[in-house]
Amino acid sequence: MYTLEPIEYSRGIRYLSEIDPVNARSNADTLVTVFGGSGFVGRHVVRALARRGFRIRVAVRRPDLAFHLQPLGRVGQIHAVQANVRYPASVELAVRDASAVINLTGLLFGRGKQTFEAVHVAGTQAIADAAVEHDARIIHMSALGADPESPGEYGRTKAAGEAAVRGIAPEATIVRPSVVFGPEDQLFNRFAFLARMMPVLPLVGGGETKFQPLFVGDLAEAIARLVEDTTIDGKTYELGGPDTVTLREIFEFVLSTIERKRLLVPLPFALARLQAQVLQYLPNPPLTPSQVDMLHDDNIVSETAEKDGRTLKGLGIEPATFASIVPSYLWRFRRTGQFRSSAA
Repeated sequence: MYTLEPIEYSRGIRYLSEIDPVNARSNADTLVTVFGGSGFVGRHVVRALARRGFRIRVAVRRPDLAFHLQPLGRVGQIHAVQANVRYPASVELAVRDASAVINLTGLLFGRGKQTFEAVHVAGTQAIADAAVEHDARIIHMSALGADPESPGEYGRTKAAGEAAVRGIAPEATIVRPSVVFGPEDQLFNRFAFLARMMPVLPLVGGGETKFQPLFVGDLAEAIARLVEDTTIDGKTYELGGPDTVTLREIFEFVLSTIERKRLLVPLPFALARLQAQVLQYLPNPPLTPSQVDMLHDDNIVSETAEKDGRTLKGLGIEPATFASIVPSYLWRFRRTGQFRSSAA
């Protein structure tokens, strides 16, 4: 016998009831340009800004694929425009008249002209140049793995992007999130998909790399608060969830949630990188050499950031645990979907 298991997803609208309607109305005269606003993180940031009353210009390469954002706000509040960070002229047009600029652009892997260097470095520089020219505040999303000495190109170019922003606009605010989860994520969903398809799951480097999974709603809330509080400038925030877990523990949680048993096999970094050299040419690669390189280092908030209050708690946000949210969207990977055996 199977019973219907209720699935709830409410954390995406946390804090919205706390927004002052008066402040929301006062924000109606403020235009915020969001680069990368149609993506996974972007749509949550756009919603958080819309609930605060901001006018939002979403700068994306394909505005025709951003119509899903318009229902997140009032009529005319959210407008998508064409902009490609590889073309500074389009970036400058997207920034005109904006009071704040948010850069959420980023790549997990490169394709053709969309390379790490072009997007993370040159694109970031173009956005910062345009923001300074139009006297707009800058909030730049980087990553906890950003490091000029990082073994992965992703981490190195993210660090170079930060340096470019700081060189152009020292007062810019930088946000460094850990791995981000939510209904459309490429973290828990990706692992659950692999678990459904493969009898054996590889643990790169033995699965000992540590992470602090961050709920996308909390990341969006943090960015919206940084936009609203104009007194916060020039800081670098490190954002992570409340739980520090290893890659192995994430896989074990996913398997438990989707009620499947799989063999977890440690995979040495050298062998993983060899496999990634081949897998990177797939249309949507499950693993790339840069991702393997990034797994050499833990992806957690530093003690210095904790001490200085440059974290979610420093912004007054109590982060959500992944265990409280992830099951609400991983149920589709169970053999019985949203149904669960009463004997389970």
